[in-house]
Amino acid sequence: MYLASILDLIGKGHVVTIDIFPQPNRPSHNRITYVTASSVSVQAVQTILNMRKPDDVILVILDSDHSKEHVSKELLLYKSIVTTGSYIIVEDTSINGNPVSPDWGPGPMEAVEEFLAKNNNFIIDESKHKFFISFNPKGFLKKIK
Repeated sequence: MYLASILDLIGKGHVVTIDIFPQPNRPSHNRITYVTASSVSVQAVQTILNMRKPDDVILVILDSDHSKEHVSKELLLYKSIVTTGSYIIVEDTSINGNPVSPDWGPGPMEAVEEFLAKNNNFIIDESKHKFFISFNPKGFLKKIK
């Protein structure tokens, strides 16, 4: 609802939220579309592509399964959907000792590092770290080309 209310203030935009399980009593808002699917499914990606208009700015926030494998799949699927100048925001890159939950195992941070090593279309936007405390260190990936 928060993002939808911000879009109301801007006067444009839409939120597509993807969850593997249907959630009862979700808030209703004309700027929110709920998709019940895996974030790495063809259905999820196709829903976004079908809704997209030529002048849309697409920002993606990844916050589902925090395993490196899953986040890596999401990054590969959504990298082409995000518009140049916009972002993929990877949530919870702080886990696996970055600096919290040191026993988590490879997760979002490791997926980001691997992704950036192979994709020069994105950079870490260091300006998003100005407050020094974040659940998403190095998680603001700006598409530059």
